[in-house]
Amino acid sequence: MPPVLHSPVLEALGRRITGGELPAGAVLTLDGIGAEFEVSRTVAREAMRLLEGLGLVRSGPRVGIVVLPHDAWNVLDPRVIEWRLDGPGRASQLRSLTELRQAVEPLAAACAARGASAAVRDELVATGRRLRELGEAGHGDGEEFLALDIRLHELLMRSSGNELFSALADVVAVVISGRTHLGLMPAHPEPEALDAHEAVALAVARGDGAAAEEAMARIVREVRGALGRPPAVGPAA
Repeated sequence: MPPVLHSPVLEALGRRITGGELPAGAVLTLDGIGAEFEVSRTVAREAMRLLEGLGLVRSGPRVGIVVLPHDAWNVLDPRVIEWRLDGPGRASQLRSLTELRQAVEPLAAACAARGASAAVRDELVATGRRLRELGEAGHGDGEEFLALDIRLHELLMRSSGNELFSALADVVAVVISGRTHLGLMPAHPEPEALDAHEAVALAVARGDGAAAEEAMARIVREVRGALGRPPAVGPAA
């Protein structure tokens, strides 16, 4: 099924479900979906199959397509996270995700200090240095800064040697991207944040797990503290 056909249906219904517009127990039909979105039953069925894979709906004989409660959702799927970050439950979603990051990322950084390859260590140092350059030059609000920030966190998670941490790399990426594009990051990176990002890169490069863990803990503590501050005004960072 070409994504261009079912994607608008998937996006619209996914956002309605995760945003509460379609509550648990609501019943959908392929005919109703087809009529609303002007798509064929085949396209509607494919969208429902994908939503079922995300735990948002369940289909069955004589019951139709039923919206499932929150505890059935695949809450770590990047699409579900993105929809929830863009919905009315944004604050709660950010809090939960930040608590997850606080529990996982410092240890992942410590593990990366033990197991990262020489190439990854070099890339981390270069990435941390470039983040500082961009931030201090007033370019912390651009897409290059965002891409490098995501890359640094991704490298740490995927180089941890722990397959579960690696599996969460995409989750961390969508959280960082979501906070940025929703204007929930400071318009200009805090010097302390730039220091901590470069510090974690350098600690991993020299194989200092304790220092890497502490530097990453500083990063996620700052993120958690920022949740209580007003949203940024102006360009996202």
